[in-house]
Amino acid sequence: MPANSLNAAANEADKAKDAAQDAVDHAERSFAEAANAARVSLTEAAKRVEKSVAEGFETLRAQSRTYTDTAGQQLEDAQRYVSERVRERPITATLAGLGVGVLIGLLIAGGRSNNR
Repeated sequence: MPANSLNAAANEADKAKDAAQDAVDHAERSFAEAANAARVSLTEAAKRVEKSVAEGFETLRAQSRTYTDTAGQQLEDAQRYVSERVRERPITATLAGLGVGVLIGLLIAGGRSNNR
């Protein structure tokens, strides 16, 4: 009987081994499928993010172009206004420019003398 009980135990051990191997194989397949599904999901998400960022940059580019055009027009208007005022009153414009230059010079020199 001991031989029969050893054979029975060996058979049960083989069945348990086969069941464990089946479980491992199933786990490996499940992991591979989950990893593949995650890869596909991440790839799709990356494509959506890339598309969204590209659209955002295009919108930003269009808006900045509008702002640049507006700023350029305003700068031209300001230059025209200043030129007209200087032509109307050249002495006043010269004295105002000289006064602003002296004021800036004093501010700069004042900052240096405080640091000594």
